[in-house]
Amino acid sequence: MSDTAVLDGQEGKKDFYKSDVLGHRSGLFILFFTEMWERFSFYGMRVLLVQFLTAPLLGLNPGWDWSTEKAMALFGTYAMSLYLTPIIGGILADQKLGYRKAVIIGSILMTLGHVSLAFETEWGMYLGLLLLVLGTGLFKPCMTSILSEMHKDAPDKKDGAYTIFYMGVNAGAFFGMGLCSYLAVNVSWAAGFGFAGIFMLFGLFQFWLSKPLFGNIGDPPSKEHESVMVVDSEGDEEKVIDSSVHFEETKEEDLNSNPFTMLDKVLTVLSSAVGLLYVIYDLTLKVGEFDLVPFKLGGLKGIYVIALAGLACFFVLIFGRIARYSENLRKKMYAIVIFAVFTVIFWMAFEQGAGTLVLFARDFVTRELTGMSALIYNISNTLLYVVPLAIITYVLFRLWKATFSVIKWSNILLVLCFIIVWGVVVWMLQRNFGGDTVTVDPGWFSILNSFFIIAFANVMSKIWESKYNPSAPYKYGFGLLLLATGFGLLGLGTAGVVDGVTVSMFWLVFAYLFHTLGELCISPVGLSYLSKLVPARMIAFMFGMWYVAIAIGNKLAAQLGGMVEDIQAEYSMSGFFWIVTAFPAIAGIIVMLLNKPLKRLMGDVK
Repeated sequence: MSDTAVLDGQEGKKDFYKSDVLGHRSGLFILFFTEMWERFSFYGMRVLLVQFLTAPLLGLNPGWDWSTEKAMALFGTYAMSLYLTPIIGGILADQKLGYRKAVIIGSILMTLGHVSLAFETEWGMYLGLLLLVLGTGLFKPCMTSILSEMHKDAPDKKDGAYTIFYMGVNAGAFFGMGLCSYLAVNVSWAAGFGFAGIFMLFGLFQFWLSKPLFGNIGDPPSKEHESVMVVDSEGDEEKVIDSSVHFEETKEEDLNSNPFTMLDKVLTVLSSAVGLLYVIYDLTLKVGEFDLVPFKLGGLKGIYVIALAGLACFFVLIFGRIARYSENLRKKMYAIVIFAVFTVIFWMAFEQGAGTLVLFARDFVTRELTGMSALIYNISNTLLYVVPLAIITYVLFRLWKATFSVIKWSNILLVLCFIIVWGVVVWMLQRNFGGDTVTVDPGWFSILNSFFIIAFANVMSKIWESKYNPSAPYKYGFGLLLLATGFGLLGLGTAGVVDGVTVSMFWLVFAYLFHTLGELCISPVGLSYLSKLVPARMIAFMFGMWYVAIAIGNKLAAQLGGMVEDIQAEYSMSGFFWIVTAFPAIAGIIVMLLNKPLKRLMGDVK
């Protein structure tokens, strides 16, 4: 794209929106860095929350000394909410605010949330998490919508743009979890939470100051071109499905003959209300010690009665709408519902990494290294941080050259961010190399997921494009079995381990490797097939259902993780991991056995 194009009809001015940085429009890299700093702050806080809540009240770095069950109840409600609010936020941005304004408001809310968390008080914790949930709801669905709108006249560049954007997502997660965790453990919890907030603030301002690169991109869209925002889960690969160009083969009567009836709307309200109750019930019971639903029906607790009723409303809504489509479309949407069930099971196990595995790393893994082990770790850790940081710094240099004259202050803020990050990285590495012993902080293991995604995403993509590309049920099956293998390794590694005994960190490293490979089989694949199977008129609704499945998986993960202390006391730590292994292993076998029926339901979608 020429650097001398005309912007807004004014000759002689550079079209910086279309200027070239590494073969892509410069605006892409503003989005790259904005998303990177948001993911930095989000994952930096996320890796600290359960650690802080369960840390002892006394000591050099005291926490709140909560039980694991209580901490996971709070975390589970928070995690589930993060996948529900973007549904509402996307609608507000699409119809009222516009994407850029929604991103800025969401960023402000999240910045205030991080500031509130840094106070380490009870009111600060609850207010901070609420602000983060609300801010994420506005921010998360909008970034890829801006990216898609930016490339609507250059579709050949879109795949590469999303790949670059995806790297920004994982780079932010990588550095956020690593550096915030290091500061929290070695300085204070407030330092870790505050460090996450600093980059959310800088990300907000550098995006706000980059307005000249985008022109009218991100303003409230006209009705001529509507988009449906799609945000992936923990893999954080984000896509946009453009309803104006999708599903051209769908019959016109299928698109327009199934409006929402009054019954559909009533069922939507009822199931949503029950879902909201389910979100907060566990929190109020275990943290507030107050039962919102104290009654019982035939020995069954009231919350389960209401949950079953809400689930029934939801299924009547889903299957009622599906039944009104043609037979071909019905079959495809039945396939989506089946895949959604296995999606819940996958995230229920995978999301143990957000809480249980962090606590396992803290309490059961040998993290104090000496001699050759310390040297190998220090060299590996240096390469892990310095190489990607150097590459991203080079990207910043190219962006500076291309855009400094038009977005000077945005570039200056980005440079300041990188100076701070480089300073913390150098300080951390200097401390590690300066002693005879290195203590690996528990959050360090969490960065392995992002590292393995970056390392293997392209390899998996090539496999899916080759003659060895398996069917969707087999991809799901492989993903679930790989996830089960990771937990099975932890079950083997902790076999016979008693309190006070730790295991080699390599058990956890290889567990994260298999978990990530499993994620790459399911996370991007699920959304891809969803976009192919669902008709245009129902795509927003079905993507909403998909987020609900992911949200339920996150909440179930926290509830299962909250049982770890009881299961460990009754059986062992190994017993807990074998229980977690069983769920995805059985599900993986079942979904592969359903290969032929699911392929028949999917019809012409391969």
